[in-house]
Amino acid sequence: MKRPNRRRRSPEIDPTSISGSDLSQELPANLKRQVTAKRPTLGHIVPKNSQTRKFRPDGGGSESSQLRPQGQTRDTQRYNNPSNLRILGGSCRGRKLESPTVYLRPMMGKVKEAVYSTFTSFGLYDDEVAGSVPCRTRHLDIFSGSGSVGLESLSRGVRHCTFVDMSDDCCSTCERNIERCGFDGLNEGGIGSGIGEEGEPVAKVVCADAFRALRQPETVGIDPNAKFDLVTLCPPYEEIVYADLIDAVANSDLVTEDTVILIEYPVELGCLPHAIAREDGGVLVGVRNRKYGRTVIAMYIVNPSGSREDCQSRPEEFISI
Repeated sequence: MKRPNRRRRSPEIDPTSISGSDLSQELPANLKRQVTAKRPTLGHIVPKNSQTRKFRPDGGGSESSQLRPQGQTRDTQRYNNPSNLRILGGSCRGRKLESPTVYLRPMMGKVKEAVYSTFTSFGLYDDEVAGSVPCRTRHLDIFSGSGSVGLESLSRGVRHCTFVDMSDDCCSTCERNIERCGFDGLNEGGIGSGIGEEGEPVAKVVCADAFRALRQPETVGIDPNAKFDLVTLCPPYEEIVYADLIDAVANSDLVTEDTVILIEYPVELGCLPHAIAREDGGVLVGVRNRKYGRTVIAMYIVNPSGSREDCQSRPEEFISI
């Protein structure tokens, strides 16, 4: 009987072993343009040029295409809570979340399950010392929307999460979801990095532009000395240039050694590079690049020290999608 193939364990990351061809200051041309990512009608988001039924209170009928771009007011008479968001694991498992009254494209449930399984394998939710020192991971959720990604982390035990979105409605919804899940309290003993004496909120919502938050955090009320161990970026595909976003997060003062960065992008964009150079001579090394339907999730680790044992370089996943 033939034995099934088993994935070989990738070797530990050695940043010095990455060749010059893999590590370039110049990002690929496909990341420097805005992408067109058509998606089927889901209720909460209808992409450009998509045909959908125009809603009529008297029973409707099919008419012209209807555009529902992210960030614009959602038809709450027809779509009350179209995404049916809820927490998948941890202390708040099963808790339903409120959706903002703007159209969003939230991370799909099957993608979220895979993502948080990977984060768990990286040790992001482990206690520092079992039974005595709780998890001190700090999460930065950019393009947070309803806050479902960051709240999932809080439910699984991270010490703090900062949510960033430029929509007032999204930020208000995020604050209500934080209260609904019981994460509106304070941590004791200052921020996760040990700086400061007063308690830090378990969750903080910042209404600001994502690029400004990454490049000039102090101007939006984020302490640049408070480093984050996990950064998640789930942007509106057609409204940003990925090269600019990658440059902003790679060189942000908010990331540090062994920070894990997640970038969600559409398959239409092509493949992200395996290694990304930082302006200070450091590097982001790709450790995951997985395709889920027409969504791709890339994960990088900043200046890897080897302390995250299950976070190995996987260049073979960045060849194609």
